[in-house]
Amino acid sequence: MSFLTDSINWLSQPTVSFTLSVILLIVLLRWKSLWTKTGGLLLLAGGVLFVGLSAIQPDFRLIVTKADNVPIVMMIFLVGFFLWLAMSKAYANDARIDRGEPTFEKSEKDDRIFTWPDLVFSEFICMIVLTIILVVWSIALLAPLEEPANTSVAPNPSKAPWYFLGLQEMLVYFDPWMAGIVLPSMIAVGLMAIPYIDTNPKGNGYFTFKERKTEITLFLFGFLVLWVQMIVIGTFLRGPNWNFFGPFEYWDPSKVEALINEDLADFFWIGLLKVGHPEFWLYRELPGLLLIGFYFLAIPVLLPKLRFTKKYFGRFYEEMGPARYYVGISLVLTMMLLPIKMYLRWFFNFKYFVHIQEFFFNI
Repeated sequence: MSFLTDSINWLSQPTVSFTLSVILLIVLLRWKSLWTKTGGLLLLAGGVLFVGLSAIQPDFRLIVTKADNVPIVMMIFLVGFFLWLAMSKAYANDARIDRGEPTFEKSEKDDRIFTWPDLVFSEFICMIVLTIILVVWSIALLAPLEEPANTSVAPNPSKAPWYFLGLQEMLVYFDPWMAGIVLPSMIAVGLMAIPYIDTNPKGNGYFTFKERKTEITLFLFGFLVLWVQMIVIGTFLRGPNWNFFGPFEYWDPSKVEALINEDLADFFWIGLLKVGHPEFWLYRELPGLLLIGFYFLAIPVLLPKLRFTKKYFGRFYEEMGPARYYVGISLVLTMMLLPIKMYLRWFFNFKYFVHIQEFFFNI
């Protein structure tokens, strides 16, 4: 039993769990037939069984059964269920399209019902059932209220509400103005810009994966790996002093892991050239500024032209046009900056590409 819990704790380390989640997403999208039928429901049932059996362990039960963590546990399985439902419909539609048959959505157009009374009656029943569930929930689980706020005492760990835990986790890898303002703003603007950037007419009004592989893969990576998983990490794996703890590990408040923040300027001037930092901030941060400029300005231009990327990105450039392409690829590069910073932080204690403390400007 100890070997099993220790193994799960090791697999839950961010360097391991994040890498495994990316690999798992690739496997799921590559071999959809393995889980988009009954296999996916069996996986969900196995996850429920795992959580139920693991609740025997006191440290696991203490974290999972907290009143404000129970909805997160439910959210994990609900996200998994609706992912299975959507991908199963997409996989079935792709098979029908390959056979020359209409999609399920087109074939169901004749099977319609009236809004009144059929749809309204169904919604009314759902409302009653949901009200009963909320009443039972409020009786069974106490509200996670604490004592009045005290400016001299801060909870350890001090966590944001669950819907902000992803942003709070990003604060480990980015400056507060980046994680709290710039990146959330770009997420909101990017989501609003998608209908104007995406010129692919396929997939409108029906489920499909084959006709929108790139779009769906990017969405699932951003939503599942870079958002839902960040919430899970912040909820269940971040403990006292914002340290990582395995799901079967005791949250020891005396655990302290010292981290030495190193910036790109430290690696370049001290590690590579073996000299001290230049005094002038522009000269000191020039390697980071050049690297960021190359990342956001040169890479979008090179991708449609390089021989090994031209076939893929050149097609997007031609279909989308220059304006849509550069806006879309900039949003993708910004999204990919998060996993890049995460791996650099985990393996090299890397903090900033550009650290201009004179103007409080950090990237």
